[in-house]
Amino acid sequence: SPPMIPAVIKINKVERVPKNPVIVLHMEKTLNTGAQCELQLSFTGKLYNDTSEALFRHQYTDTTSGENKWYIGTYFRPNLARRVFPCFDEPALKATFLISVARQKHMTALSNMPLMNSEEVESQPGWYWDHFERTPIMSTFTVGIVVSEFVYVERNKTEDDKEMGLDIKVWARPDYLDMLKNVSDKIIKSLEVLQDFWGVPYPLPKLDCLALPNYQATKPADSWGLILFKETELTSKKTWHISQELVYQWLGSLATPYWWSDAHINNALNRYITAYTTLKLNYGYETFNNWPMTMLYSIYYEFSKRYPHGKTTAIKQDSISAKTELIFRMLNYTLGESTFKHGLQKFMIDCEYKTFFGEDIWRALNDQANFDSVLPEDVTVSAIAASWITKERLPVVNVIRNYDDNSVNITQKVYLRERPHDVPDQDKLLWWIPVVLVKQSKLDFKNTTPTTWMRKEKSIILPDMPGSDYFIIVNPEEIGPFPVNYDQQNWNMLGNFLSHNEDRIKIPVNTRAKLVHDAWNLAYAGDLPFDIALDMTLFLKNEREYIAWDPIFTMIDHIGRHIDSSEVHIKFQAYIRHLLEPLYIELGDDAKEGESDGKVHLRSSTKTFLCQAGYKPCVEEAQAAYKKWMDSESPDEGNPVANQYICPVFQWGTKEEWEFGLQRIINFPPSRKQNERTYLLKTLAGCPSDSWKIERLLNITVLESNGNFTDNDVSLIFSMLTGGARGYTTLFNFLEKNWFMIKVKFENKPHLWNSIVSSATTFKTQRGLDMVSELYEEHQGEFGAAEFLVERALRNIKEETKWSDENLPVIETWLDLYLKDNSIDAENY
Repeated sequence: SPPMIPAVIKINKVERVPKNPVIVLHMEKTLNTGAQCELQLSFTGKLYNDTSEALFRHQYTDTTSGENKWYIGTYFRPNLARRVFPCFDEPALKATFLISVARQKHMTALSNMPLMNSEEVESQPGWYWDHFERTPIMSTFTVGIVVSEFVYVERNKTEDDKEMGLDIKVWARPDYLDMLKNVSDKIIKSLEVLQDFWGVPYPLPKLDCLALPNYQATKPADSWGLILFKETELTSKKTWHISQELVYQWLGSLATPYWWSDAHINNALNRYITAYTTLKLNYGYETFNNWPMTMLYSIYYEFSKRYPHGKTTAIKQDSISAKTELIFRMLNYTLGESTFKHGLQKFMIDCEYKTFFGEDIWRALNDQANFDSVLPEDVTVSAIAASWITKERLPVVNVIRNYDDNSVNITQKVYLRERPHDVPDQDKLLWWIPVVLVKQSKLDFKNTTPTTWMRKEKSIILPDMPGSDYFIIVNPEEIGPFPVNYDQQNWNMLGNFLSHNEDRIKIPVNTRAKLVHDAWNLAYAGDLPFDIALDMTLFLKNEREYIAWDPIFTMIDHIGRHIDSSEVHIKFQAYIRHLLEPLYIELGDDAKEGESDGKVHLRSSTKTFLCQAGYKPCVEEAQAAYKKWMDSESPDEGNPVANQYICPVFQWGTKEEWEFGLQRIINFPPSRKQNERTYLLKTLAGCPSDSWKIERLLNITVLESNGNFTDNDVSLIFSMLTGGARGYTTLFNFLEKNWFMIKVKFENKPHLWNSIVSSATTFKTQRGLDMVSELYEEHQGEFGAAEFLVERALRNIKEETKWSDENLPVIETWLDLYLKDNSIDAENY
């Protein structure tokens, strides 16, 4: 039969849907079902100058010539391609793209694929068309274009390059190029790890990475084969940013989530593989060895709140993504790294050049686990994952041993740190929990195969536990994201072993950190007596790993704020000074060349908390650094003092030192960075231990309405005063004393009125409850919209008072014994 002649069908009308990024094309004839159609459209658009999204243009100064130059780039994630060209802008609607870019002769155009050829633009001298090879099938958000005068780093190709068969270039403005000489090596090493992980070669023939001046997006633009970074992201010694964007070249571009509802699973798996890659490469080892502990602490805190996330969608999404990342980590441990890796390789092969749902990942892991016989027959990866991801809570596991028959009863319940523990339906919330167990008689932390799984059941009993002289550890290395509580005898054995047994280093540092972190948080939540939690800190006299100290610094802060209005606080500060002084002396004042990140962080945190506790050598060191600023001829031109020294000076220093800081805020030049002023104001308000300093600041900013302080400044001051009893008590007295004057001043500023009422009523003791109750009764009906804030504060203070009544006597008894045993006088130091 003769060949088909394509029919041309006219478009009668193009209609834009109001308030919707959709156009409707009205055709002259009805299109036949199944027919292949080619749509030809002419369109125009705009370049964005004030943001780095869609098709944007930014300016920078060439430091060699002094000229201002421009570049254009694209950032299409998640659905911004529609701003630049008409398209079916959904991740599942993949297509190939044949891209041509017109540019001036002195500029370079880049896109997803290699350049095919160039030709002059007819009738436009000095302009050229660059035609790029056709892309593989891909989503619209992965399309990328850059036009610039950037140049790339010249480098000799290594054997790794040749073996990979990939053209890798790193581009930047010419005067920035020297700072990027090692970036290509990082990219190649990351790609090698990722190709091995996925079992799938990098899918494109080239990769261009650009360092963009004045790039404003919060994340790199990870187009396929073309990645745009901030300049600082590529000059960092660490490889995290590079690895993370390279992971997206597979997980996002090659295999793409069908819809954005699965983006949190995609992002979580990306972050897990990024951490895996970073640790494999050993760049910034100590910094990234904090993973996953810092993230774990964050989600423990978030998901144990009475109301997780609040109303902040971004925080909620980030918390869910972080929790899902930890579920991938848990599966890697419990299935075994080989099974986990091969399962994801199967997933990638099945989904390359396609889209996927979250369930596809779980199915691939489950199939591999069944093939490798590493899961019980009645257990599925999907069921395990769903039990964690679909809940806005985490469990706590209680391990209670029966020393008479050498068994252990393991139960689970919702982990709630904040009071009151009145979460609806909490008894119905159950998880699939891997029970990984280590016995003292065999400290084997490499075998992470679960002894059993808790199959969404409240309790199980396991036999064959060791005798009463040997401890057990459940969930070592934070394999699953849940804290573990033990009976008192097991806690005591753990504490004694860590404090007195030289084999304590056989317990890995992440597990040592977990034990102390769990103990303190469980005590804070009311699930463990505080004397046991305090006993778990005694081993720290022999501890020099920052990871093990990190949870203690957090809890010093939390508990310190909670008890700082009681007599116990003086004794607690003495305990902190005694605990940290040996570290302060051993670490010295300044970082040494080649010192690990962990030691740098340990020194910084040690100084911070010793200074807060009033340790004189530390305070004097801070005052000496501050004096250099006070003695400078032009103190408003810049602050030469390290941030960690400012708070102790305002907390323990003289009137002159604090007044000097106040004048620096009042005289702060507009040419300096405002975040410096903000930090100074936060410390000026939040650090003092003297009421008169706080009163003076409140008089100036509220009563005198000093023009150097904005409403935002005043609100920030109120917020900072909630951090300690001295602050909120002084603020309460200020409000009570000047009630009518403040009411008048804030009459048309309800946000400030609400802020001062909320901040002034954050007490934690019975005396504070009485003070707020009296104020409420005296001025009932005068609070306006802030009335509910006072009522809420009264409920909260009642709960805090219960906490204090239960825990302060226990803490004080332990501290009294500790100070006596170590001959410490809390009053004289």
